Parts: sequence; structure tokens; C-alpha cells
Amino acid sequence: MKAIVLSSGGIDSTTCISLAVEKYGAENVVTLSIFYGQKHNKELVCAQKIAAYYKLKHYEFNLKQILQYSNSSLLSDSTETISHKSYAEQISERKDGIVSTYVPFRNGLMLSVCASLAMSLFPNEESVIYIGAHADDAAGNAYADCSPEFNRSMSDAIRIGTYDKVTVEAPFVHMHKADIIAEGLRLQTPYHLTWSCYEGADTPCGACGTCIDRAKAFAANGVKDPAFHT
Repeated sequence: MKAIVLSSGGIDSTTCISLAVEKYGAENVVTLSIFYGQKHNKELVCAQKIAAYYKLKHYEFNLKQILQYSNSSLLSDSTETISHKSYAEQISERKDGIVSTYVPFRNGLMLSVCASLAMSLFPNEESVIYIGAHADDAAGNAYADCSPEFNRSMSDAIRIGTYDKVTVEAPFVHMHKADIIAEGLRLQTPYHLTWSCYEGADTPCGACGTCIDRAKAFAANGVKDPAFHT
């Protein structure tokens, strides 16, 4: 069995890497990152460093052209600014629950790339795609492509489309970020190499939705966030 981990350079995907390495061994794990027009490349640089830390083969792809018509605040060409409010506050202000940092069908696109890569790299073996979607991201319909229903449906579609050779594993889909960090601490995940902030400054802004979630999750585990304590 081979594993491809969709790596964003953040907490959740890096913990997925730790899980995959523990289960399958580093020799059977590769990582994949995707540039889709983000406002900065810090997460991609971190993903490279994390792959190097585990001595994993790392692949990168560019989907910017596909998402060039989106006005998601995460994208460099967007007219929107990144909100400096918690996800709960953002959701309460929007009737549909969709936050401004939602990128149209991003996870669907990225999982499809993973599936194609898996069939290309391992045509004669079964493989599993790891994605770090979790319950906090799906809450309030903030990111529909992080929900259990979405990941289950994508896994079914990918399995059918790859002759039962590739499936999707979302190990944290029913977990909260604090629980993910607890698991990562057990696995000695290199959180000092990760980046979560939506802004691209030298240090995390501490005010965007993902910074707020990250800070709360580390605090819940009684440990300091290495992003601020290196």
C-alpha cells in the first residue's frame, strides 16, 4: 500500500503525514502540494521542508489558471481582503455560511490531482490519499468540501474511477483541531516547520480565522505554539 498526503504545510496535513509515515513507513509515503494562486507561498515552502524532514518524495502542481475567475480572499487577484475575525463570527455574518476564504471546489480539484498522480506513480498497487479536513472546517458550512459527506463521496468517485485502486482517507473529519494537535504531539509531528496564517508576513498575523483556531488548539493542549515560540 502506498500513501499520497495532500500537504498544505499546515497543522492538519502535517499530522496526516505523521500518521501515514507511522502506518506505512516513509518509503511508502509521498506528499503533494498545489499552488492555486494564493497570496503567498509560505505554506508551499513549509510543505517542502516537512517532506525533507521525513525524507519523502514531494510533488508540486499549479492550478492557478483553473481558479483565475474566483474572487476568494485567499487568492492574489482577489478584490477582497482576508477577514480578521474568527470563523464563528464570519459564519454568523453570512446567511449561506460560506466564508470569504472558501476557494471553489478546491479540495475536489486537489483530490482529483492526487488520484491521477497515484495511478501514474503506482499503477499496479493500491494507494490511499490522505487529506487533513476536520470538523471545525466543515462546521456551519464554512467549507463544504471539508465535510464528511464530501470526502466520502469523493472517495467513492475516485475508487470507481481508478478501478478500486485509490481511496481517500480523511482521518480527522470528525475531530477538532485541538484533538488533531494532541495526536500530533503523540507522533512528534514537526509543528515548528508548519505555517497556517492566511497572511504572508514574516510572522503569523494572529488575527485571521486559521490563526485564531490554531492558537486555541495549542492552548487547549497546554503547549506553546512554535509559530510564536521558536
